[in-house]
Amino acid sequence: MKNTPFYKFHIEHGAKMVPFAGYSMPVEYTGVTGEHLKVRLGVGVFDVSHMGEIWVKGPKAFEFVQKVTTNDVAILKPGHIQYSCFPNGKGGIVDDLLVYYYEVNKYLLVVNASNIEKDWNWLVKNNTIGAELENSSDSTAQLAIQGPLATKVLQKLTKCNLSEIKYYNFVVGELAGIKNVIISATGYTGSGGYELYVYNNDAEKLWNAIFEAGKEFDIKPIGLAARDTLRLEMGFCLYGNDIDDTTSPIEAGLGWITKFTPNNNFIDREILEKQKNTPIVRRLKGFEMIDRGIPRHGYEIVDAQNNVIGIVTSGTMSPSLKKGIGMGYVAANHIAEGSEIYIKIRDKNIKAKIVKTPFYTV
Repeated sequence: MKNTPFYKFHIEHGAKMVPFAGYSMPVEYTGVTGEHLKVRLGVGVFDVSHMGEIWVKGPKAFEFVQKVTTNDVAILKPGHIQYSCFPNGKGGIVDDLLVYYYEVNKYLLVVNASNIEKDWNWLVKNNTIGAELENSSDSTAQLAIQGPLATKVLQKLTKCNLSEIKYYNFVVGELAGIKNVIISATGYTGSGGYELYVYNNDAEKLWNAIFEAGKEFDIKPIGLAARDTLRLEMGFCLYGNDIDDTTSPIEAGLGWITKFTPNNNFIDREILEKQKNTPIVRRLKGFEMIDRGIPRHGYEIVDAQNNVIGIVTSGTMSPSLKKGIGMGYVAANHIAEGSEIYIKIRDKNIKAKIVKTPFYTV
């Protein structure tokens, strides 16, 4: 197991550590519900240093990123961020990612921790045009400061006007006395906040400064378990659960990041464009429980006649809503909002209904 640069702080805070994507990571500190609500109502800090950071540079950078991602990179300006995915050549998804347009001829691709090696190999394989690739994952530390009080905490540490950074934009500036910090108005929680990227040797300084600045707001470290319940309340996909090499962005409801604009000739464009114009067989949909029960990954979804019509990909008891919620692939004739479905939990069919996501709104 690898350790992130913040490992000692997790131990000091009494974290329960678990193996995750090759790293020893904090799954929780004091309890999932309390940590979840801390982010929804206040401010919390996630160690996300296990995520991957891959730079694409040089005169071929734009052409390469446009080729390997489904979204349209041409609409970006420096300082913009784009959610996208790598199509796998067969209509499936290698990974989902964030594309940072750092400057002309320079992009940062932020990928999932469990897919770093896979993504790197895929990019190298498809780099037939001579883009410059650099995997800086092992030298980069990342913290996500999330929640409605995140701006108040971080503004004490920088002269950058954080309130002027729009959602899915970033700046590079000094923060906590550390130069060239990527300050990104992004996150996986739906409660606002920032993701900060620094070199590993600045990690300790960053952690200490943030927790000192956040004392008056009762800032707390937050584990991976609450990160999962927070993202699920927003209906955000998790790679390996809701999307993978066997699911297409169209059936996953990610048509909005699959742009068939002129000159956007990405891998799998023809396959996905055909799929977009063909009636779908299944769709990833959100559902909430009507009867008491907690849906879990892998549970069958059935209709009133006990016919299997889908599978749960993510599910939990929502700490904010106090009800079971989930997402799953459901047969196309059962995906209308309000449609009654049943989740098979321990051989019992528990009633639920199809709903729009996000489940939670501020």
